[in-house]
Amino acid sequence: MPIISVDLIADAVLLGFLGALAWVDLRQFRLPDALTLPLIVIGLGLALAGHGPPPLDAALGAVIGFAVFWTLGAVHFRLRRVEGLGMGDAKLLAAAGAWLGWQMLPWLVLAASLPALLFALLTRHGREDRIAFGLWLCLGFAGLRLAG
Repeated sequence: MPIISVDLIADAVLLGFLGALAWVDLRQFRLPDALTLPLIVIGLGLALAGHGPPPLDAALGAVIGFAVFWTLGAVHFRLRRVEGLGMGDAKLLAAAGAWLGWQMLPWLVLAASLPALLFALLTRHGREDRIAFGLWLCLGFAGLRLAG
């Protein structure tokens, strides 16, 4: 009888959440708390249980992930008076930090930003067009988690 590992269950749960987040962001340009906040809690819980990065790295990842995107969003809003990076993106990056550890956050931002930029350059023509950056964060998050 096969034994299903905690990591396999965690990956399945993560992919379900990320799929739902990507779908909502594509349709509504938002990442709901009902999906991002549980991911933070689950990621921290897995770290405490020994199924993720060390707990301190996970906690720092959550705090740093949120703080960096919150700060970028606040600066953009202050300069442009329009939201460019929402709180949902900050919470999703916090969740990624909890699951992956703070060390992986720069790689995640790079893994999300490069394809998002390419997509924007290839499909957008006006300055007012926006993209669902959460989709790209979800794809990068999933890729990094599954790559180990």
